[in-house]
Amino acid sequence: MFDFLLGRGRNDDRAAAADGPAEAPSARRPAIGLALGGGAARGFAHIGILRRLIAKGFVPDVIAGTSIGAVAGALYATGHLDAFEQWARGLTRRNVFGYLDFSLSGSGLIRGDRLAERLGAQLGEVRIDELPVRYAAIATEIGTGHEIWLTRGRLVDALRAAYALPGIFTPVLIGHRWLVDGALVNPVPVSAARALGARLVIAVNLNADLFGRGTTIASHGPEDDDEAWLATLRSRHGVNSVSGAASLVKRQLIGTADRPGISTVMMEAFNIMQDRITRSRLAGDPPDIMINPPLGRIGLFDFHRAAEAIDIGAEAADRHLQPIEEALAALS
Repeated sequence: MFDFLLGRGRNDDRAAAADGPAEAPSARRPAIGLALGGGAARGFAHIGILRRLIAKGFVPDVIAGTSIGAVAGALYATGHLDAFEQWARGLTRRNVFGYLDFSLSGSGLIRGDRLAERLGAQLGEVRIDELPVRYAAIATEIGTGHEIWLTRGRLVDALRAAYALPGIFTPVLIGHRWLVDGALVNPVPVSAARALGARLVIAVNLNADLFGRGTTIASHGPEDDDEAWLATLRSRHGVNSVSGAASLVKRQLIGTADRPGISTVMMEAFNIMQDRITRSRLAGDPPDIMINPPLGRIGLFDFHRAAEAIDIGAEAADRHLQPIEEALAALS
């Protein structure tokens, strides 16, 4: 499945392979930086966005990515955007689960070994500092909460840390630090793109249209039928059920229509926190161009909807091509 990770190409080769001949950028244009945000399955929109930008000649000199943004940026930087899209479009509900090695004995519900082994077998010893663009994968250190910019070392190790959702994937040890997903501290890494030398920063926020999030419920309390409702749930799905242990574990991990499971609670908590942090970080350090693809109807685990996400990303990028061109002209 990960044959899209084979080989590497030059910057010009990537531009041509991604979506036909690209318009040649001006030799004197300012350095372009991409800040690619996290959002799990919504991250396939990055493919469509990258295609449109490259076809127009807006080839990035700097890429900073968080979570799935780090993965998409790395696959572009290693010259495999076309094959990555082909793989993504072929995902189904069934084969997605083939990459999930569930475990209740570690520090995450998913060890992540299957996905990491696939990446490692194909990427091998490709190092970040050898890439033809300046690149950073954003991670978070457990314990200190430090924001870690992974700018050297094995690319596959950086990617594994970048997508290590807390509680879902196990943390990754790099340089004597235990690292997890960078969305805990910098969901859309504009600051990293600027620090790496980008003059014009184009940011992609995959979670911008989750309307209604963060609303304050000013008055709330118990209802008279709360206990009766909980009793019904216990009798239907609770620990007293005579169903098998496997079915019970599945309900606890995934949940039901009536009650969220462990994974749902963790993902929703992470998503809420990421939304609040994104708003704060972007308010303090806004990009020059912000692309907000409308992905609210695509769930974080809807990896089988890659085609839809890619198309949404491409359409969102199309709406920003002229503003990008105008911004580059002004900076030039």
